[in-house]
Amino acid sequence: MSRSSVNRPAIVLLSGGLDSTTCLAIARHDGFDPIALSFRYGQRHDVELVRAAEIATTAGCEHVVVDLDLGAFGGSALTDPSIAVPKHDRVDDVDESIPVTYVPARNTVMLSISMSLAEVRGAADVYIGVNAVDYSGYPDCRPEFIEAFEAMANLATRAAVEGRRFTVHAPLLRLSKAEIVQRAVELGVDLSRTVSCYDPSSEGRACGRCDACLLRARGFAEAGVVDPALLR
Repeated sequence: MSRSSVNRPAIVLLSGGLDSTTCLAIARHDGFDPIALSFRYGQRHDVELVRAAEIATTAGCEHVVVDLDLGAFGGSALTDPSIAVPKHDRVDDVDESIPVTYVPARNTVMLSISMSLAEVRGAADVYIGVNAVDYSGYPDCRPEFIEAFEAMANLATRAAVEGRRFTVHAPLLRLSKAEIVQRAVELGVDLSRTVSCYDPSSEGRACGRCDACLLRARGFAEAGVVDPALLR
């Protein structure tokens, strides 16, 4: 830990996946006292909430879960069971178009709520594990989005207007999935609890063929690390 985390809260968006769990560890390493924030938004892969709770407990941080109903709008394979999650046999088959697993405005909504929590808890820092290198092409994972949201937050909140400006940290933004795995290993993150799959079984086992599974598998392979989640 680089600095004392006493009285230095930071909100960390925690989905229970590889990226957000690594992000939680980075926030702690940066000297913050993380408050993990997760969302029950109607996602088909709600096993991630179970894993997020386990990860937050292991990290010794408070875990806040907010209920949303993004499924009420439809339009995404993650919230609408009538839309199939795309599956591929090879990671090279994952193209760069925006897939049907994109949830409209998800990160915008979640970051907005994180700012609400940050204001109430006296935090000036929010961490989000978005990635613009090995990702599924979501528009709300790009550097331009993060920069624009931070600017908006510093115009739209009482805390910022009164002098407590917000910083949105996206430490994984320009890292490859392999580099994220390596960073997690360096920080001693227990990756066996993380789940990335968009369409897991009822027991929480990864399908191995959705975009998230394939990108994760390639990241571990390129990092030369065995994915411990496969050994659970």
